[in-house]
Amino acid sequence: MTAAAAEVRHFLELYARETGQNLSEPALNTSELASHELASHELASHDRTTFNPTTEHLTFAARVAWRNAARCVGRGYWPALAVRDLRHISEPQQVFRELQRHLRQAWNGGRIRSTISVFGPGVRILNDQLIRYAGYPDGLGDPQNRRLTAELTALGWSPPVQRSDFDVLPVAIETGGRTQLFEWQADDVQEVAIVHPEVGDLGLRWHALPVISNMELRFAGLTYACAPFNGWYMETEIGARNLADQGRYDRLPELAQRLGLDTARERSLWRDRALVELNRAVLHSFDAAGVRLDDHHSLTRQFVAFEERERAAGRRVNGQWDWLIPPLSPATTPVWARSYREDRELTPGFFHSRRSAFSGCPVTHGTEPLP
Repeated sequence: MTAAAAEVRHFLELYARETGQNLSEPALNTSELASHELASHELASHDRTTFNPTTEHLTFAARVAWRNAARCVGRGYWPALAVRDLRHISEPQQVFRELQRHLRQAWNGGRIRSTISVFGPGVRILNDQLIRYAGYPDGLGDPQNRRLTAELTALGWSPPVQRSDFDVLPVAIETGGRTQLFEWQADDVQEVAIVHPEVGDLGLRWHALPVISNMELRFAGLTYACAPFNGWYMETEIGARNLADQGRYDRLPELAQRLGLDTARERSLWRDRALVELNRAVLHSFDAAGVRLDDHHSLTRQFVAFEERERAAGRRVNGQWDWLIPPLSPATTPVWARSYREDRELTPGFFHSRRSAFSGCPVTHGTEPLP
């Protein structure tokens, strides 16, 4: 049996075994399983593309890929992932329209739904996330995205005349070696203004949907290079990293001053106090706006419950500890004292694209992990 046939067999056996136990998934009957087994045998002498997954196969694979995501602390929701089978779509304008639909459906009036859209062959999104804020050489905006902003500008994007810290970048879609830029409409991007419950408006905001777009979905020897997916934020991703990191928006000193903290001495722990207050502001603001958001204490406890369910099902949890602990008060969460082992080749799975997109826009360590 060839390696390609072995990968197909592995996936089909996993699919048959798990769907037979889980009534929420379509089950294979005996005749279907036999035909799939025959197809996998035929792959010994044919190209791996002989296996053409059904929508049911794709749905199962995408959900299990999320379950296997070693860096994601929020994957306990994996069975509820909404899967959009768009493998028949590869024309750039149609791809963009479907990305707009993805944002609207995932937004769901603030009751965010985890969603993945899987497109046809030859399509690639060059942005690491669908929604990113521009970063400018003069320090305005998100410093992490300066290279991405420069690349998009070189491709034809023009920043607004009145630039701000939160200018939404266009999305770059590549097909057939050609890249086209598409601008989001105002109602495509949902944002939340960040207001502290005592201090008031902080002059900050963040978009509600983290849609990862630079990872491939792989299973059964197949690779789907364009498969953007989202969960929803944990508050520390915004309040302890995006808005707080010195290499990002670096707003802790400003908030500390507004809070009246002693910033002249490190022993006053003003950074720690400001960090907690910034995360309070994020939680307060998303709650006030009616937008789904997890806090790091609740989500890590949910992750432990996910571990127990996986153990009961006879499965080992794939994990990378330094990504699973939150950046705020990690020692107070139940994942702190646990250990994990990562299998980087586990499939079905999400993998960073074999081809680099824009060289300066990988998902930064510790920020906005898999949903």
